[in-house]
Amino acid sequence: MIEEKLKQIGDNSSIQIMTPVSGGDINRAYYIKTEKQAYFMKANQNADSDFFQVEVNGLERIRSTQTIGVPEVFYFDQSSGNQEMVLLMEWIKGEKTAATEQQLGEQLAALHLADGSSQYGLDQTTYVGKLTQTNDWYNNWVDYFRKHRLQPQFDLVIQYNRMNQKRHLKLEKLIRDLDNYLPNQPRVSLLHGDLWGGNWITGQTGKPYLIDPSVLYGDHLFELAFTELFGGFSELFYSSYREVLPLANYYKEVKPIYQLFYLLVHLNMFGEAYGGSVDNILNRYIQ
Repeated sequence: MIEEKLKQIGDNSSIQIMTPVSGGDINRAYYIKTEKQAYFMKANQNADSDFFQVEVNGLERIRSTQTIGVPEVFYFDQSSGNQEMVLLMEWIKGEKTAATEQQLGEQLAALHLADGSSQYGLDQTTYVGKLTQTNDWYNNWVDYFRKHRLQPQFDLVIQYNRMNQKRHLKLEKLIRDLDNYLPNQPRVSLLHGDLWGGNWITGQTGKPYLIDPSVLYGDHLFELAFTELFGGFSELFYSSYREVLPLANYYKEVKPIYQLFYLLVHLNMFGEAYGGSVDNILNRYIQ
């Protein structure tokens, strides 16, 4: 089956190595080495038919800015039912250098400064983890963030029965009063959208690459807030980012709300282990 995919991209050589590698919780991942070159392959039998198409679209949006590295895509499937889908990309492997995290900070800031849209949101459905995210275009960032980020996760928390009454009332109020806490018209930036420490890697000569995007156009501070939630980024990364794109003075006030979205995602995907962190943020804003 894999041989047929490789032939479709012009690699008719023999497979020398095909071995599983760590690749997250959603897809099976493999290192493939043919006589011609090395590949990284993802395979998924249970995802929606556009799952890999959305990822590829996100990578191409980032690539088009010419600001930061992303893997080259050679092939991807679209299918339905129980057919396994495959995504083939270039194999990226390297060691960090002293300049890697400086480059990551500078290049991410350049991505956030790149022209791309005058509106917030996106023109297609995306995924965060295995959860579907609807999108649309908005002239107001708060409206987009409320309707396409916090509200859908709030609805899922209710659906999954992970909402006690106090959490329900406070989250409902925070979503309703979001205009009191977030800027309506921040700079419009192209965001990776799911940038935790596992979603950037190092290539040859220490070059940083972004992987597994969930792109949108929004407040760049939304991206920065998530990088701080679970770690994986050095102070050199942050100082280098700020040299290119200084942070607004309201960042400390909005950071917990931006992190709340990702904590709700984790609450919905993994359960009550994240409930206490959600409640701590709600208690900060809603008495």
